[in-house]
Amino acid sequence: MIEVRRYHCQLEEIFHEGGPPPAQTLLRGAVAAVLGNPFAGRYEPNLGPFMDALQPLGLRMAERLVALMGERADAIESYGKGGIVGTAGEVEHGHVWHVPGGYAMRDLLARRGISTKAIVPSNTKVGPPSTRIDIPLTHVNASYVRSHFDTLELYVPGAPARDEIVFFLAMTTGARIHERVGGLRKEEIKGVDGLR
Repeated sequence: MIEVRRYHCQLEEIFHEGGPPPAQTLLRGAVAAVLGNPFAGRYEPNLGPFMDALQPLGLRMAERLVALMGERADAIESYGKGGIVGTAGEVEHGHVWHVPGGYAMRDLLARRGISTKAIVPSNTKVGPPSTRIDIPLTHVNASYVRSHFDTLELYVPGAPARDEIVFFLAMTTGARIHERVGGLRKEEIKGVDGLR
């Protein structure tokens, strides 16, 4: 059921956004997997088995992403996920990624000692090859931390084909450069409910 055609990785390092350079640069990384859509061109009432079958892929992608972040992997502070479904599929085929993608990142980061109580935000859409998507990012431990509200624009050149899906995982090592819109600070997180 899971036939990965290729992986695509992206890593950017931000030094400043028009202001003074911060003490630490910001890393933003993402991994995408392009795979065949087993439901392309037909309606499938039960997507549960596909969701279950994606769990090993979620873990492999999370491991690739942590490796991509390199020595800064222990400083992950925000994450997000998403998917683009080829035009022979439906948006629901991308939403199966919620559990396999989200829990893989949360579990892997937790094993590295990073608290991950916050839900992993997500965005899913249907589109032709080279469609772009904005992956939402929030703090891994408290969704209300405004400094970490962000998006990462991603795409895979030439994917998805009509009968494919592209799944994405994304992580960053901190807040937006020069964030200054107030709200809950990461130092104030209580870490109880994933919100505050």
